[in-house]
Amino acid sequence: MDTTTLTPTNPATGEELASYEMATKKEVEQVLTTATETFDSWNSRPLREREELLVAAAETLRENKQRYAALMTREMGKPLAHSEGEIEKCAWVCEHYAEHARRYLNSTAHPSPPGTAVETVYEPLGPVLAVMPWNFPFWQVFRFAAPALAAGNVCLLKHASNVPGSARAVADVFEEAGFPEGAFQTLLLSADRVDNVVADDRVVAATLTGSGPAGRAVAGTAGAELKPSVLELGGSDPFIVLEDAAIEAAVETGAWARLLNNGQSCIAAKRFILHEEIADEFSDQFVAEVESYTVGDPMERETDIGPQSAPEAVETLDRQVKATIDAGATVLTGGEPLDRDGAFYPPTVLTDIPADSPAASEELFGPVASLFTVESEQEAIELANDTQFGLGASIWTENRDRGKEVARQIDAGCVYINQLVKSDPRVPFGGIKESGYGRELAGEGIREFVNKKTVWVE
Repeated sequence: MDTTTLTPTNPATGEELASYEMATKKEVEQVLTTATETFDSWNSRPLREREELLVAAAETLRENKQRYAALMTREMGKPLAHSEGEIEKCAWVCEHYAEHARRYLNSTAHPSPPGTAVETVYEPLGPVLAVMPWNFPFWQVFRFAAPALAAGNVCLLKHASNVPGSARAVADVFEEAGFPEGAFQTLLLSADRVDNVVADDRVVAATLTGSGPAGRAVAGTAGAELKPSVLELGGSDPFIVLEDAAIEAAVETGAWARLLNNGQSCIAAKRFILHEEIADEFSDQFVAEVESYTVGDPMERETDIGPQSAPEAVETLDRQVKATIDAGATVLTGGEPLDRDGAFYPPTVLTDIPADSPAASEELFGPVASLFTVESEQEAIELANDTQFGLGASIWTENRDRGKEVARQIDAGCVYINQLVKSDPRVPFGGIKESGYGRELAGEGIREFVNKKTVWVE
């Protein structure tokens, strides 16, 4: 096997795609040098110019939407319509920071003695390394890059090895939009070379979206070098349906929340916690809803669910499902890999799930919904919190005040009432516990990688 190239495989067909040369040691050195040199000029450019370039990036994304979306779908398998929506969302986050960066970065005044003025100013740090996953190949990058660039930092991207074409395309977006050379650069590297980049003196901070082990590795190296980091890791998000919920809406949104992106999302609804008064009604409608989703060629418009990212992903998911069934769970639909070419797994619904089985205690990264029945609101809260993860949660009730009270008792970085969990440029996003730390997006996100400098004028 050639260890100097990356050759992704189309998970829908098994076809090998274009090959990409991995960066040599010399090339990595040049990228880091360029990043440092570019930062010296980039951070001194007027904020208005940086905002205008973000608008140009949004325009570039929309002008090339079909090409970028098709590339994404070929590399990781999400339906083409989902890929197109992802490109639009990337354009949105660029426009959001073009419009709001100035407000987010305005200095903050503090109380001070008469005759003095005290404020906090927000200044960029330098080159920031982003280690990003394959499941949202453009969005995960842009939700980091747009605020980081607006703040005056420069960006380095180490993307997942199965989406090198997307990694290169993201860099092309910034180049075509007119960003200076070195403001955003892609490094095609194997995972075992990341630590050296994080530890390099020229890299001032790191952010990672991905698995717990990868997050610990990056955080450990960054911490040893006293560098700030942000981690967005896994999730096993609860979807709580109380007895006064609008069942039809909960079913429709819940199915989408579980199956979007082929079920491969850290914020997907994974554990459906149902009050016993509505559990049977919800379960029957939910099974019918997920069975209505079309599994097929992700390049076809009628497809709702494409393949998993790789055959290995199907094997892992199938092993978790089988272990849960062997422990005593009941399969309401699905439960077996599809007998067809490609890495396809059908929408699957499990119930009667034992507490120590994989579907209850692990993250299932694919189109598998786990249904649990509880007798009370308090039991729902306790079960929702009975996980090592703490990314997001969804609560369904017709009583908004009740929903807000339940939300306060949920251990998660974000809670949505009568809505699915999502990342939105206007609100902070991130988790607690083993789902990571720090925040992306909104004002909190742009201020993660800045020097919050106090200036006291006597």
